[in-house]
Amino acid sequence: MTDVTTLLAALRRPRLLIRAARFGLEHYNRNRDLRRVMRSATAPSPARALTALIEEEARMEDIRRSGDATYNVTRHVEVLIALMGEARLLPQAQQAA
Repeated sequence: MTDVTTLLAALRRPRLLIRAARFGLEHYNRNRDLRRVMRSATAPSPARALTALIEEEARMEDIRRSGDATYNVTRHVEVLIALMGEARLLPQAQQAA
């Protein structure tokens, strides 16, 4: 896995999306929210969750940029919140790996 911190810092998204995600991060509850966001019965490890969330967020960003009517801003913010929350759970050594 690449350096997650660098990857997250390199994300260029509209300021409003990032601000909304940062605001929601305060209330992020991994047990409650991650399963719902990832649409799975169990919550995977933070490293696995991050991989899936990065892919999902990239897909959401492509849909947003294309102007597709199926774009769901609420879902995009939820994925960004989970992405930020899971990144905080990784041990420092794993973030730099």
